[in-house]
Amino acid sequence: MKNPTIVSTALATALSLGLVAHAQAAEGGKEKCYGIAKAGQNDCASASGSHSCAGQAKADKLPDEWKFVAKGTCEKEGGKTQAPAKK
Repeated sequence: MKNPTIVSTALATALSLGLVAHAQAAEGGKEKCYGIAKAGQNDCASASGSHSCAGQAKADKLPDEWKFVAKGTCEKEGGKTQAPAKK
């Protein structure tokens, strides 16, 4: 059995890295762009909640998968800045 402290530390580290990446993207003039990520190249959890990690998109350009892009470029790339409505 794994040490609960190690597991807790690993989980906390993973979560904090996600928050840091999001904050850095916001400061760096980036925004979430839905519907442009290629399979396995999404930046984080899907809007629908089907998974909670980067790199888990199952197909190209799914509407609930997103990537960070430079502000103002999302719609030019064929995406949307608003998450799709949950079903």
